[in-house]
Amino acid sequence: MKWLFALLLALAIFGGAAYFAYNVLFKQEIAVQKEQRGEIPATPVPDLSLPEFQEAAKLRQEGNLVEARNALFAFIQKYPNGQHFEEAKDLLGAVNIDILFSPLPSPEKKEYIVKKGDVIARVAQKMKSTPELIMRTNNMNGTMLHIGERLLISNPDFSLFIQTKQKLIVLINHGQFFKQYHVQEMKLPPKQPPRINTKVAEILAWKNGKRVGFGTREYQTSMRWIRLANAGYTIYAIPDASHPSSDQPPPPLGLGISASEAEELSSLVNGKTPVTITE
Repeated sequence: MKWLFALLLALAIFGGAAYFAYNVLFKQEIAVQKEQRGEIPATPVPDLSLPEFQEAAKLRQEGNLVEARNALFAFIQKYPNGQHFEEAKDLLGAVNIDILFSPLPSPEKKEYIVKKGDVIARVAQKMKSTPELIMRTNNMNGTMLHIGERLLISNPDFSLFIQTKQKLIVLINHGQFFKQYHVQEMKLPPKQPPRINTKVAEILAWKNGKRVGFGTREYQTSMRWIRLANAGYTIYAIPDASHPSSDQPPPPLGLGISASEAEELSSLVNGKTPVTITE
């Protein structure tokens, strides 16, 4: 019986050692090899930025737009490689537009009292704004101004930065990120330099296949294009929920964004807006 007990003890010792070696050493090595081959997913890294992003989004939902803007701007500076970086930039752009188009006072808006002889184009030029931006901010249905009327007018300094590889049109205001527009279609000249410095040439408004002018009844529901000074670069509108049908076939070359975003962007830029195009 002693020999049987010794045999069982030996099996227990060496078997336990083998089990330990497999589970602690070989099993870990096999797992590492599988992970390197992509057969099993790597252990997810905790998203430390999520609570701050959710808090910023909550501020917007509650209508605290200026606080939301400040929180989102701080977020994208703090987490440039975070999981919610691009999402935060999109949300910051939406908040910036909410503030800009809101008739409520904000730090970047000045009050202007309409005087005798004022017309909206002249006021926009004087205040370094655009006529349509003034109309949107003050919920105006037409271009008519009335003496003594109080207008809230922003004084933006917009420029466009187009990144063709990332398919982004980035709107910059006073040197800081303001909003980004995602390009849905892109047809560019076959040979283009790595960097182009140009400007907005004109805003085109289309209705039923015809160009319409600012201030007309048709302009309110028109489809907008933004033609740049460089040939072959036109930001054109793609039909969406707000413009379900196209009023004009797309140009042979250009960058397509949603019709609602093209309308929005066209109200913010003018013939002096600088544009930089890079890969």
